[in-house]
Amino acid sequence: MSAPPSRLRSVLGHLLPPQTTPTSTTSSSTTTNDSPFPSPSPSQDTSPPPPPPPPHLAHLSPTFFLERAASIEPDAAAVYHIPAATNQPLVRSYREFADRARGLAYYLRSRGHTRRVGVLMPNTPAFLESVYGVAAAGAVLVPVNYRLAEEDVGYILEFAEVQCVLVDREFEGLLGRFREGEWARGRGVEVIVDLDTGATEGGFCGPFDEAVLDGLRIDQETGGKGWSGLVSRTVANEDDTIAIPFTSGTTSRPKGVEFTHRGAYLAALANIVESGLNLPEGRCKYLWTLPMFHAIGWTFPWSVCAVRGTHVCLRKIDYGLIWKLLKEQGITHFNAAPTVNTLLCAHKDAEALPRPVRVTVAASPPTAHLFEQMTKLNLLPVHVYGLTETYGPITRGYMLPAWDALPKHDKYANMARQGHGFLTSLPVRVVQPDQPEGVLVDVARDGKEMGEIVFEGNICCKGYYKDPEATRKLFAGGVLHSGDLAVWHPDGSIQIQDRAKDIIISGGENISSVALESMLVEHPAILEAGVVAVPDAHWGERPKAYVTVKEPGGSEGGIRGADVIEWARHQSAISRYMVPREAEVVRELPKTSTGKIKKNVLREWAKKGTPREVLIGV
Repeated sequence: MSAPPSRLRSVLGHLLPPQTTPTSTTSSSTTTNDSPFPSPSPSQDTSPPPPPPPPHLAHLSPTFFLERAASIEPDAAAVYHIPAATNQPLVRSYREFADRARGLAYYLRSRGHTRRVGVLMPNTPAFLESVYGVAAAGAVLVPVNYRLAEEDVGYILEFAEVQCVLVDREFEGLLGRFREGEWARGRGVEVIVDLDTGATEGGFCGPFDEAVLDGLRIDQETGGKGWSGLVSRTVANEDDTIAIPFTSGTTSRPKGVEFTHRGAYLAALANIVESGLNLPEGRCKYLWTLPMFHAIGWTFPWSVCAVRGTHVCLRKIDYGLIWKLLKEQGITHFNAAPTVNTLLCAHKDAEALPRPVRVTVAASPPTAHLFEQMTKLNLLPVHVYGLTETYGPITRGYMLPAWDALPKHDKYANMARQGHGFLTSLPVRVVQPDQPEGVLVDVARDGKEMGEIVFEGNICCKGYYKDPEATRKLFAGGVLHSGDLAVWHPDGSIQIQDRAKDIIISGGENISSVALESMLVEHPAILEAGVVAVPDAHWGERPKAYVTVKEPGGSEGGIRGADVIEWARHQSAISRYMVPREAEVVRELPKTSTGKIKKNVLREWAKKGTPREVLIGV
């Protein structure tokens, strides 16, 4: 993500020449431990540590949540997992979870890995242990998307200058380019492989488990200090970096986003409140459908431990297995993008659950139709919105009792709004994009005037790692710029209309691709829709729709692109100027690792032709 795109200004007209602000924000990553590895990072802060806080203050770190949970309920179930190697359920208590994270921390310290540690893993217990163990060692966690190409994985690990990589055996091959590179070879970067067997000793115990055991032994041999010898309740500076997750990088190189101990702590607490993790009876059972590498799982590795809940791990998205776990394991919560929820609701095993499950929905704007489908299955949507740069969710669409009196369609449409700022954030704003850089003017709260969403407050990131210019643009005018266009309703809630680059300008009308997509999925046979602009000699631009169908071979699944346009023109509520000029039925829409439709790929298809293997009915 970068500064407000230039297209954002042109979309709404009144383009003014950009002006730079006199101040600039630099990004820093600091740690308090000495290391044999040099850190050539230009953003490294070499200033002395701050003085100790007074007795009534303490520097915040979410790493303490695990130590605390293990001290209160050591025998409570912390982790439920079905390892890939055994296919037999593994349950670990908070005592075991904390011991393993502590062992990993002491091992990393003993090897001098106290700056940055890469993690390339799916949603396994080892990843959870790494979230806590790396931070407890005083190092910075660098999670990597295992769905990236080998070249991109290598770029992230080299750019972050990691000293060590913790990797799942399935994805070790993605380290080929990195291992051959100058950084890894020149500094002897250690690679520790997790076999995900569930074994902690013996022949099935892999390198990751051996490192954990070595760390526990080192702790005993050096005085047995346990957590008191690590970074947990005693972080030196809450503004130090705890993790550097990377943006998706769909149109440019991924950027490293600096999360601080304080920001992660406050974001984790907000998610406890906003997603309702602290149940009045019993403990939450949180199903890991959201990738942990994505914004550190929206800080939920910390949130779930804070309430002593159970992490139900899931190596990959398997809709049949998800329904099985929902029905048999008493799942109370999970997080997922709209596309995951859409496919979950359409799965053959879908049926109304006997108990409600709270589903925190984000990553791309959901439709009112989806929320209605989910509610019928007792999957209760908690609609949030945010960015990697905001630790994941930072706004929530709050369900108001008065909405129960509204017509059903209007009620679910209100639920689809992005809402208000989180409890630990400041209020979200929508500002006019036609102002010089750094000048902030709010749009009218009329639900009509579009502007850019901006954020400020405790759960905004520190900046971009080793990229002071991008950081300066991100925080132009003293707020964090999202690049997303929205309207501001009279009740203070916001509603996304589109990314600036995705707005379709047709004959002077601004067409929101998000709005058009939400109307297209009202067709009884359409499962998902993606809309992009195509050139038009008369109107400048017109929409082109790509749709997937619920049952490609079924009675309703035999629709063609022409049928979609005919329905949109004569049977839908779609305004005439918004009706797609073209429509194609495809097997699957291209998506990012977090479930967002790759509009850049759709634009390429529209320009060069959709691949024949993707089309249905060709």
